[in-house]
Amino acid sequence: MSTDKQYNPEVPYNELPLLPPKADLETKVILRKLITASRALSELKGAITNLPNPTLFIDTINLQEAQASSAIENIITTQDELFKASVAEKKYENHATKEVMHYKDALWFGVQQIEARPVLTTNLFIHLMQIIKENQSGIRNAPGTQLKNPASGKVIYTPPEGENVIREKLKNLEDFIHAEDHIDPLVKMAIIHYQFEAIHPFFDGNGRTGRIILLLYLKMTELLSLPALYLSDYIIQNKDQYYTNLRKVTEDSNWEDWILYMLDMVEKTALKGRNQIAAIEELMNEMSKDIQNKLPKIYSKDLVEILFRLPYTKRSQLEAAGIGTIKTVGVYLKELETAGFLKSETVGKEKLYLNFRLLEVLQNR
Repeated sequence: MSTDKQYNPEVPYNELPLLPPKADLETKVILRKLITASRALSELKGAITNLPNPTLFIDTINLQEAQASSAIENIITTQDELFKASVAEKKYENHATKEVMHYKDALWFGVQQIEARPVLTTNLFIHLMQIIKENQSGIRNAPGTQLKNPASGKVIYTPPEGENVIREKLKNLEDFIHAEDHIDPLVKMAIIHYQFEAIHPFFDGNGRTGRIILLLYLKMTELLSLPALYLSDYIIQNKDQYYTNLRKVTEDSNWEDWILYMLDMVEKTALKGRNQIAAIEELMNEMSKDIQNKLPKIYSKDLVEILFRLPYTKRSQLEAAGIGTIKTVGVYLKELETAGFLKSETVGKEKLYLNFRLLEVLQNR
């Protein structure tokens, strides 16, 4: 143990150290990893910026992130179900789907707030959680919150207790986020994420709120212009390591392993995102040429872009984009289906059209 006082996971961690950490945050191994992670993130940012329409794939990426982030909390739905739910007017019958869509709403609310005023505050954190949970709860103000091993039931962590204590920790976190210091933003991001999860300020929704804060911080620091990073999938693939490294900071003040984990998450996710964008671009160009050759009368750049905004589309979306009247775009979609570009599916009273090749690219891990 690096601390003088023995850490007890069953006692509220009101002694959670304030930021910045006293540990060495610039070890050789961290600095080496920082170079490759920063390069990968910069390349992803460049790939997004160079797209003809930079916002084109953002809804899809955000839905994937929402689904994976919620899956970490055992809120399970499928990407396909989410893609349908985001397009169809039919109400969400699946409670999990509803929760995941709230996550996406919270993320976009946060993005709008950062664009209007680039600061991360306790009030914003509360608002994000309220959107995710669809309630008006606030900071934890009652004792009894403990995190337990789901298999054994053993208590592994008891977060700070007392609303005043929690608010003081959050105020310190705010000050750290906005402090002008010499800590690299990606290293700082890792520290911010640990501290928020350790404070555990809410009764529920802490994990999802914390993962949204990651994306908002990357935007606030201009490391990304859009929240186009599908981070939660990495955590799912390396879930045990995620929780082990969190505990290493708490129990042994081992910041190095935690920071390296977070930097690897950024690097691997950014590389995967860049490759996925390249694959979607390639498919889009290929389909665009094929549609132009086989169906020259209905082809337009705007039409193809709508087919690639999300895997599913419907007549009203094409009409709203000015492609044609409801009757005209209905004919277009039928012709695209007949020519093998789309597959139709009835959801509720609506007919949706699936760009199945796009869905295959998105689901290819």
